[in-house]
Order: sequence, then structure tokens, then C-alpha cells
Amino acid sequence: MPEHKSAFFRQSGWMMIANIIGGAMMLGVHFLSQKVKDAEYGTVGALLGAIILIPSIPLQMIFAREAAAGLATGNTRALAAKARRSALALFCLWLPLLAVVVTKHDSILQHWKITQPVTLWMFLLIILASLLTPVFGGLLQGKQDFFWLGWTQMLNAFLRVGVAALVIFFVPHGNTAAGFMAGILAGTALVLFIMMWQTRELWTGPTAPFAVGSFIREVTPLMIGFGACQVMFCFDAVTVGRFFSDPQTTWYASAGTLSRALMWLVLPLVAVMFPKLVHSSAKSEKSNVLGLTLLLTAGLAIIAGIGLSLLGGIAVRIVFGADRVPGTMSIVPWFAAAMVPLTLANVLVNGLLAKGDLRVVPWLGVLAIGYATTLWLYHPSLQVELQTLAGFTAVLFVDGALFTWAMPSVKTSAEALK
Repeated sequence: MPEHKSAFFRQSGWMMIANIIGGAMMLGVHFLSQKVKDAEYGTVGALLGAIILIPSIPLQMIFAREAAAGLATGNTRALAAKARRSALALFCLWLPLLAVVVTKHDSILQHWKITQPVTLWMFLLIILASLLTPVFGGLLQGKQDFFWLGWTQMLNAFLRVGVAALVIFFVPHGNTAAGFMAGILAGTALVLFIMMWQTRELWTGPTAPFAVGSFIREVTPLMIGFGACQVMFCFDAVTVGRFFSDPQTTWYASAGTLSRALMWLVLPLVAVMFPKLVHSSAKSEKSNVLGLTLLLTAGLAIIAGIGLSLLGGIAVRIVFGADRVPGTMSIVPWFAAAMVPLTLANVLVNGLLAKGDLRVVPWLGVLAIGYATTLWLYHPSLQVELQTLAGFTAVLFVDGALFTWAMPSVKTSAEALK
């Protein structure tokens, strides 16, 4: 057991270092935004908003679970079949989008206010890479290769900022949306290549027949569960962009960048925990990794939330400028208050789904729909928007806690993964 704890702390520490370094490098994007016109940077934001709609996190967690369970039980042939067929299916889903871009090229450029056609084609390739990356990223996470998982995060950030800077500063007419999209494409393409190469033994080997319908029925509740958490994490940005205007949207974006860092700070703990729980569940072994992760997450999130509420003005002044401090700091405490229960709920939900306890899934779906509907219909101010978010994330945590401790599943771990 001490060896397991040592491995957990070592792997979690490495992933947190990778997240912090990657996040620090990504701050360079905010400085580069000052070198392009507001309209061009607005185009980047709109295109990134479309990419966010891809359920990357749910897809990656599903394949992390499949890989961890397959390796624990030795059923790697079925894993190879699922990975290859899923990647092919996602590629086929991308083809209609390619057809639309080819046939509606000019109207898309006009509607999205894209000044350079190359921006649209790079965006299309980024969509393809973003669809395929969760499959191979999940395999990498499931095999617990956290060394390369951490490096992909740092390399992605380095290339996004580095390539964008090269294009913006040194390529003629490069100080447009195309410069940013070139950086994003370089980062996503390299990450996808590394993940495919480092997991090649899991998806290139012999395959075994598997029931596609059964696989879809198996992953659908997982998509709902993980997807509900993703909705809780990002839907507020959609409603703020839709119903509010500058300078409120600027304040919210600044507060969101800093406050969501609370969750990104502790997500590495969940990334390490999840495949370990799946592995121990598949072998019907007991594990205390959930409690350890929850304890560390609570400590880090609460300390970071208090620190951000008290000292966030310094970070806002450094990153975004002094003129954003008053408006941003007026909502940062509420933002931090919403992120703390969300980070804790994320640990509990991942723990339940890792062990195959799907009883919480319908409640997650209802909660996500209720949250999205409430925000869409009722948003009198940014403060109320964040109070709504805090309330729903608190309920999400309570749901996770009830199913984890008050109503533990009677199903055995091995049965849950069959």
C-alpha cells in the first residue's frame, strides 16, 4: 500500500507540474491578442467556442476506462477493436463537415467573418484532430503512462503559443486569426501523433469481435455522466457571451480564466485516480485512492479559492491590465465559490463512474438540463449567473456524496465492469 501511495503522489505531482507549466505558457496567448485586431481575435474566440462543443473530456474518460479495464483483465484484443472502430467512426462523422465546408465555403467565410480562407481549412483539421485525440489520449491515460500524458500538455501549450508568435510576428499578414489557428493546429497535431505512437501496442494489434450495440449501450450513460460535468463547467460562458455585452463579458472572461484554473489545478489528481480505480475495480481489489484524491483536492481547491479571492487583483493586473481589476474582482469570489464544489463533485462522479456505478447518471442528466435551462432563462446580472452556478455545483457535490457514501452500490466491482 505505501508503494501505491508513493506512485500516486509521484504521478499526481508530475501531472500538476505539467498542468502549471502548460497553463503558464498559455498565458502568452493573452499577450499575443494585443498584436491583432479585435475583430480577428473575436474570430478566434468564435472558432474555439465551436471546438469546445466537442465532448473531448467524456470521450477521453470512456477510453481511459476501457483501456484500464482491458489491461487489468487482459482483454486487449477487444480494446484494439473498440479503439480502431471508434476512431474510424469519428473520422466518418467529420466527413460531412468537410463536405459542408467545400460546398458552402464562401458563405461560411462571410458568416464567421473569416478574412483568410486558410483559417477555415486549419480549423477543419483542428476539428478532426480534436475528435481523434480523446480516443488515443484515453488509451494513454488508461495505461497510466502519465509521463507522456504530462508532456503532451506542455508541448501542446508550447506549440500553440510559439507557432502563433512566429506567424504573427514574422509572416506577412500573419497578425490575423490564421496565426492563432496555426499554433492550435501545430499543438493538436503533435499531441495526436505522440498519443497514437505511445499507445500503438493497444490499437494496432490483433482484434477480437465485439458487439457494437452493446458497446454503445455501455458508453452512453458514461457520456451522459461525464458530459453533464462538462456542461456544468462551461455552459455559463455560453450564456454570458449570448446575453451580456462588453465590458461585462470582458470581466467575466478574465474572472473565468483565473477561477477555472482552480479546477485545472486539481484535474491531474482525477486523471491519475480514474484508471487506478478502474483497474482495482476490474480485479475486485480495495483501494483508498478516492479518499486520498478527495482530501488533496479539497485542500488545494479551498486554499486556492481563498487565495484567489484575496489576492486575485494582483493576477488580474499582471495578466489583463489594471483597468480590468475592479470589474473582474467584483465577481471573482462568487466564481471561486462555484469552482470549489465543482472540483470536489468531479472527483466523486469520476469515482462512481470508474467503478461502474451508474445510478447517479440520470440525476446528473437532469441536473445539467436544469442548470442550462435556468441560466438561459434567468440571468439578470453576472453575480446572479455565478450564484446559480454555485448553487447547482453544490447540488452536484451532494448528489455525488450521497451515492458514494450514503447509498453505496451493492454491485461488486467485477460485476460493474462486465
